[in-house]
Amino acid sequence: MEGMIRKDNSGWWDGSVGYEIYVRSFADSDGDGVGDLPGITGKLEYLSWLGVDLVWITPFYPSPMADFGYDVSDYCGVDPLFGTLEDFDQLITEAHRQDLRVIIDLVPNHSSSAHPWFQSSRSSVDDKYRGYYHWRDPSSDGKPPNNWVSHFGGSAWTLDEESEQYYLHLFLPEQPDLNWNNPEVINEFDEIIQFWLSRDVDGFRIDVAQGLVKNMLMPDNPIRFQINESMSPRQVFASFDHRYDLDQAGNLEIFRRWRNLVDPHDALLLGEVYLRDNDPNRVSRYVSSGDALHRAFYFAPMHVPWDPQSMWDTFRDALDAAPEDLSWALSSHDDPRAPTRFGGGEEGKQRALAYSVLLFFLPGLPVIFQGDELGLPSIELALEELADPVATRNAVETDGRDGARTPIPWNSSSGFGFTHGTPWIPIGNRSEKDTVEYQQKTHGSWLMRYRTLLQIRKDNLDLDSPLRWITARDSDVISFSRGGLISALNVGGSGQILSLPNGQWELAFHVGEVALNDRSVAFGENSAAILILAS
Repeated sequence: MEGMIRKDNSGWWDGSVGYEIYVRSFADSDGDGVGDLPGITGKLEYLSWLGVDLVWITPFYPSPMADFGYDVSDYCGVDPLFGTLEDFDQLITEAHRQDLRVIIDLVPNHSSSAHPWFQSSRSSVDDKYRGYYHWRDPSSDGKPPNNWVSHFGGSAWTLDEESEQYYLHLFLPEQPDLNWNNPEVINEFDEIIQFWLSRDVDGFRIDVAQGLVKNMLMPDNPIRFQINESMSPRQVFASFDHRYDLDQAGNLEIFRRWRNLVDPHDALLLGEVYLRDNDPNRVSRYVSSGDALHRAFYFAPMHVPWDPQSMWDTFRDALDAAPEDLSWALSSHDDPRAPTRFGGGEEGKQRALAYSVLLFFLPGLPVIFQGDELGLPSIELALEELADPVATRNAVETDGRDGARTPIPWNSSSGFGFTHGTPWIPIGNRSEKDTVEYQQKTHGSWLMRYRTLLQIRKDNLDLDSPLRWITARDSDVISFSRGGLISALNVGGSGQILSLPNGQWELAFHVGEVALNDRSVAFGENSAAILILAS
């Protein structure tokens, strides 16, 4: 922007690899079947051994758990299910002792309907907290105020019969959206952020960062595709052009305000900027000014098919829009795990590891979802075992997220070392070969290979070297160099040959069939390699 002095988005997170912990399913310390904060503390040594630098912990705040913690009833506490504030402090202390940074989920788009703010808000149209949320009269025909829909199915409006007004929720009815046009809401979150900074957190992963501000006139969103009853909630949501409920310009002003709060603490702002069209130019707005978010998750890589052209378009366009400041995830708690997404079985696992060779060496911040390093596929659950409200509350449950959220198998004991009680959700058909204990002592396991890959990254990646594409968009091999390192991935349906730049290159890591010749590399299907320039 003309006249603007670009601030630096760099910090201790440069060169880091993140690790997402879905707290319910990571490690249970007390046998109630639910993962908790002391469970995480007990596994920090494992994360340090794996080679990650940054741990992101999903919400652990007091909550009715309608959406498993993303419905917050107290932003400055710990739910007893997960421990205490003292347990949190101990986790931070131990993580820092092991040179691990910790960022926590901030959920500012919505609170729980059980939050005292909302309880007070719905008590009277004149209540001082009424303006903390979006309350509107029905339309002239008595229906919701507009055509906005929830991510999780149905209208984004629920009628409060007492006041005869509707309140807005882009997710569950138990998750009313906060009104970020209200200065009081802004002030409340200033205090929340400062509360956690005073407890030495290293930053925040901001949930629904694209959704905070709404167009207060609240017109109907344009419809892009015809909607029918066979559509899942995700398909219905994608059928609208979210022109007025998402990605409003005012979001950046909030993040600039937060930047001033976190910068003195050297803390990271990592935004979940989940835009349905995955337009990298829109995502890049959240980081490109250099004074808003430090990093923005770019989600297209978690949905791209195993196809050269699709991958080229995804990565070239993203890096053109934001060359340094994106964050890449292989999997997450909201989507199918990478091995499942890439076809399942051994082929799916190999593709996921090969894909990591690409993701982990791009500029930006790569993040592993717990279990990625074990090559875990998603679990298939029976209908009666489903817990995710997206699945249980909709006739079409295909968007359910349970399969990616099942507990981590630590060892082959009862409960797979996750718990000595009954897991909150079935662990599924995991085997001994899926466990951390087995893979740690097995040469060539997925875990040992991921650990090796992270070590190569730490030892050889020159952060100051720009990315230079070696292959072009018409190639089945996606390859780039950064200084004296080459990353290459064969996404084609047959073997490929990659010609190497001048120099003496050594094969440092490979997935699948890879053969290094004098000036070229031969790739089999679903293969990838890291090459290092000999000194």
